[in-house]
Amino acid sequence: MRPDDLKLLSVPGPLALHGDLLLVTVTSPDLAANAYRGGLHRVPLDGGDPVRWTWGDRDFAPRVSPDGRWVAFLRSSGTGKAAAPQVHVLPTGGGEPRRVTDLPLGAGVPVWAPDSRRIAFTAHVPEPGRYGTTAVEGEDAPTPDAEAPRRITRLDYRVDDIGFLGDREPRLHVLDALDPEAKPVELTDGRFAVAEPTWTPDGARVVFVADRDFGTPETLHSDLFSVSTDGGEPELLVRTEGNAVLPVHGPDGTLYFYGGEYTGIHSVARNLGLWAHSAAGLRRLTDVETVDCERAAGTAVPTESGVVVAVRNRGAVELRRVPLDASGAVLADLEVLTGENAEVKAFGVHGDRIAAVVSTSDNPGEVELLGSGVLTDFAGPVREAGVHPSVELTGTAPDGYPVHGFLVLPEGEGPHPVLLAVHGGPFMYHGHGFFDEAQVYASAGYAVVLPNPRGSAGYGQEHGQTVVGAFGTVDVDDVLAVLDAALERPELDADRVGVMGGSYGGFMTSWLAAHHGERFRAGWSERAVNAWDSFGGSSDIGWFFVDAYCGADPAKQHAMSPLTYAEKISMPFAVVHSEHDWRCPLEQAQRMFVALKRNGVDAEMLVFPGEGHELTRSGKPRHRHQRFDAVLEWWSRHLG
Repeated sequence: MRPDDLKLLSVPGPLALHGDLLLVTVTSPDLAANAYRGGLHRVPLDGGDPVRWTWGDRDFAPRVSPDGRWVAFLRSSGTGKAAAPQVHVLPTGGGEPRRVTDLPLGAGVPVWAPDSRRIAFTAHVPEPGRYGTTAVEGEDAPTPDAEAPRRITRLDYRVDDIGFLGDREPRLHVLDALDPEAKPVELTDGRFAVAEPTWTPDGARVVFVADRDFGTPETLHSDLFSVSTDGGEPELLVRTEGNAVLPVHGPDGTLYFYGGEYTGIHSVARNLGLWAHSAAGLRRLTDVETVDCERAAGTAVPTESGVVVAVRNRGAVELRRVPLDASGAVLADLEVLTGENAEVKAFGVHGDRIAAVVSTSDNPGEVELLGSGVLTDFAGPVREAGVHPSVELTGTAPDGYPVHGFLVLPEGEGPHPVLLAVHGGPFMYHGHGFFDEAQVYASAGYAVVLPNPRGSAGYGQEHGQTVVGAFGTVDVDDVLAVLDAALERPELDADRVGVMGGSYGGFMTSWLAAHHGERFRAGWSERAVNAWDSFGGSSDIGWFFVDAYCGADPAKQHAMSPLTYAEKISMPFAVVHSEHDWRCPLEQAQRMFVALKRNGVDAEMLVFPGEGHELTRSGKPRHRHQRFDAVLEWWSRHLG
């Protein structure tokens, strides 16, 4: 895969399954338009070719009504205000979609009521005079630079890739989607943010997630609340042991949700478990240490034979079934449905049928019907362009700890130059699924080493918690142990090794350059944390993340900051950042770049305009292409 092959990616995402109807979102980067395009595709269950089912600029998040007659989905059309996603509805038998919302900042994912008429959704409602809305009726909306100043009184006032929060809190809406004259009705008033609505089985109330005590004061805890569709004050339904994610009711009325277990700010590196709330009380169905549910794959699906969930496990995301009567069930006791040595990206269940989008190292995702096999070939063009399967590695740290990772090899006998690529998080992972960066680097002739050191997710909660208060210790040992395991292979050139990574991976790149620089020819540090002191006051999550991971002692934060050791870096070093990154703000790059240049290092800084922290995954297609070009030019210059 080459940078130009970005345009070949057709990535299936969220899907909807009802009877014989299987719809999946398919999205592709459009380099010419510098945008993402895609629509809903219908996948025949008998093995026929998928058929494009909707034709908007970007259609996604399909939801089929309980009676199977209607599909609600989100459509984003054009640019500017037109790009705000709006809910559309169309009959499953075919026809023209009808737009049922027209909200200034768009609508969230629609959720059908049991009556198959009403839908619930959240939507950011702007203060008058902001985000293209008028302050006074009859006046023109002010341009962004002419809006009134924001009065900020909270620590949690903005989020990367979303923006400021207090002036557009998401509210809960309900709408009769089958009445052309109906307008959305707000069930909450914007005093607090709401998320992830679900209906009660009788359709009389909507359950949603909100911050504990409605976010007064700042908190990392969330609970479940419900509100009547007739209006009124929301009521607390479930006080969690930490947080709540993606609630859903089972056939018997039991409420299931994902949630972590923690106190105060100590939410980092916590496994998400499956919880159940009923008249009998609240219980955690899955084990704290071994089971980590993957919310990105979608909501748990309760069935009569168990609850279907996606679980992170040693670089895989597996679909597993949790017994309804489980209590603290360990991972080994949960039935595996699919996803071994792969990553489940999305799934849907209806009756005894289960469909999933499954990615392996050589494809971004294909639709699989369990029991029938793979139904699609969306990745065909990418495979024809050239992809490289990964192999697993296991290294041994100096303390004897086994460390898992992956290696993606280029074609040919070698010896190949080597890129050590560290993931972000740190409570994330390199996996069995498709990784476009590794594919591009391997196609350019580099062997790519992908370690999952202590601190990573999917290896047990203790594995993730080990680096709390200990950045730059065993995580460094583990990264180097996997590198050493890779370099034992004769086709790898141990004299031509580069180190790179983003976010926490950028932190690790800076750290390794300072403390183990003799092992590398050059470094590429991207969207990095370099100094915990300023990160605490500038990052959207800095107000809690620094103390949770490093502790509150400034001396310890200083000792765990790569910038502290900048004078030890002598290798050529690229500092790469996005201009509008609020997770690891631009000042983190600027401080490191200035320190390196003043020390006489061959350093460069590359800044991407208008991008946030997610540039490499969801940034503008042209910027992703330009970044790949810059990466390959850098390593060609320093590794050959």
